Amino acid sequence: MIVQRRAVTAVLAAATLLLTAGCSSDDGAGGLPDASAAPGRTTAQSSPSGQPGEQTPPAKGTVKVVRTVAEGLASPWGLAALPDGDLLVSSRDEGTITRVDTETGKKSEVGEVPGVSPEGEGGLLGIALSPDFASDHMIYAYYTSASDNRIVRMLHDAQKPSGEQLGAPDTIFRGIPKGFIHNGGRIAFGPDKMLYAGTGESGEEGLSQERNSLGGKILRMTPEGEPAPGNPFPDSTVYSYGHRNVQGLAWDGEQRLFAAEFGQDTWDELNAIEPGGNYGWPEVEGRTDDSRYRNPIAQWSTDEASPSGIAYAEGSLWMAGLGGKRLWRIPLDGTKASADPQAFLEGEHGRLRTVLAAGGGKLWLTTSETDGRGSPEAGDDRILELEVS
Repeated sequence: MIVQRRAVTAVLAAATLLLTAGCSSDDGAGGLPDASAAPGRTTAQSSPSGQPGEQTPPAKGTVKVVRTVAEGLASPWGLAALPDGDLLVSSRDEGTITRVDTETGKKSEVGEVPGVSPEGEGGLLGIALSPDFASDHMIYAYYTSASDNRIVRMLHDAQKPSGEQLGAPDTIFRGIPKGFIHNGGRIAFGPDKMLYAGTGESGEEGLSQERNSLGGKILRMTPEGEPAPGNPFPDSTVYSYGHRNVQGLAWDGEQRLFAAEFGQDTWDELNAIEPGGNYGWPEVEGRTDDSRYRNPIAQWSTDEASPSGIAYAEGSLWMAGLGGKRLWRIPLDGTKASADPQAFLEGEHGRLRTVLAAGGGKLWLTTSETDGRGSPEAGDDRILELEVS
């Protein structure tokens, strides 16, 4: 479906109105791989494209909620696993990082990240551990400041008192456009030990197609914030473009990158990412016959998804849904879906924000009822432990 370019002022006004109604980008659109299919029936593009020896997972999988790991988290957003098995979780609105003991559920504050300016969808967003965390003890964070979105790294000293374990932030990357909406925020180190960041177009649609803009992109950089070797555009951190608001990043067993992002009026998307690829926004939303743009491997209607974090486990991608209030399983055959996506936990735990693979068919999953769009109850928000297949 081709989406007509709108004036920036109209987009911002409409987005603000939708935000107050609880259905802006965090409750965005999604869709079907075939625009002629009936609404509410989610399918995917599929064809054999795997590597020799790869095992295609069964068409149907399973999800079991083993237990609630922790409760009482405020606006949880980013999630990272420490080497000892504990979890770090960032609070978007409080600007803090909390350590969660996964055996007891005990929470202790690691520290507050200075300079965070939470507003709307902005604040302290994704976190990631350095690939050399065992030796350098560095935590990376993506956050909204008063002037931009930026990435910092901080020394973690677990020997210091609770609340004082973060060193002064070292800003490695700055200048990502900020807005009341569409701040992106997911960061992750890839198998190549380079840092990837999903950004949003901050409500200014045109930025996504501007290769010299950092908005509406997936960025790839060294741990020091420099353009990574082998990037598709010279002296640029831009890895792919034409995105609206990237919220999920994950790699499969063959080191292929996938990303999830919000649509606007029709389709949310799960994409297989290629270096230099143009994913269409704002000229295209969802699938198209225009060969200039890459098609999603799956897409969802508005009330089914609003995708946030994704993780790879047991041959499938697992995608958390905010507005959809469910967890999606997308079985893979290479860079295609091998069967229709399958929904789990629909409406059982409210809005779902971040999913993290824990090995052995286990996932960590965070809820997001305290983000201003949910209906929080006693105990929200939570981290859940799942067994999946």
